[in-house]
Amino acid sequence: MKKELAQKLIELADKYETASFSEGDPSRFLHWYKDKACIQTASFIAAMLSFGSRKQFIPKIEFILNLADEQSGSINQWLVLGKYKKTFPQGAGKFYRFYSYDDMHIFFEELVLILKESGSFGLYFQKQWKQNPATNLADLIGAAFPKSRIVPKGRSSANKRTHMFLRWMVRQNSPVDLGLWKWYPQSLLIIPLDVHVMQEAQKLGLINKKATASRKTAEALTAQLEQAFPADPCRGDYALFGLGVN
Repeated sequence: MKKELAQKLIELADKYETASFSEGDPSRFLHWYKDKACIQTASFIAAMLSFGSRKQFIPKIEFILNLADEQSGSINQWLVLGKYKKTFPQGAGKFYRFYSYDDMHIFFEELVLILKESGSFGLYFQKQWKQNPATNLADLIGAAFPKSRIVPKGRSSANKRTHMFLRWMVRQNSPVDLGLWKWYPQSLLIIPLDVHVMQEAQKLGLINKKATASRKTAEALTAQLEQAFPADPCRGDYALFGLGVN
């Protein structure tokens, strides 16, 4: 990567990686709770529903968290005590896009298993990763939800939503990302590959113009961004996403 391009990416990241980035962004849900275990659960639910139009998916996330708070005081209590079974609608009707209310119940059921075993997402996946350090953390997360259609899976998939969640949890010293999972190196993160990021990366020559939204493309772009952001390649997400939205 040429020095001029690296400097441009750094300047863009400086411009967009600010606290105001969360206004209207799903990262706003990182601050819904103060309890760290609840923060992780709420953030994961938010990440899994963050696709399509923000005007459509943000109210859906708010609906879940508001319902949980009204019924139990927190998302974790609502799930672990099983109150979601009676208070969250059921049926084949669509909750959001191609996910039904029943799909959400399956998702919640698998969330409960994780919370009951370890008390928090972080503790559960810290144990999983230490047992399988050569495995990509996004793949471990996918494997923990074998029945759920909502959690992305597959080694060929870009798994954008899971990688966004991991950016939130892992990156340190950020005005946006919380960095709660200090046990996982941020150098191992893979960039969340969405339409804006991919288009801008192609325009800048960081990836091939014929590249598709795949794990291979996400890994290739991450490797490029590491040249501008050593040991923290996902900082480049702010540069490319901000440029694309602008």
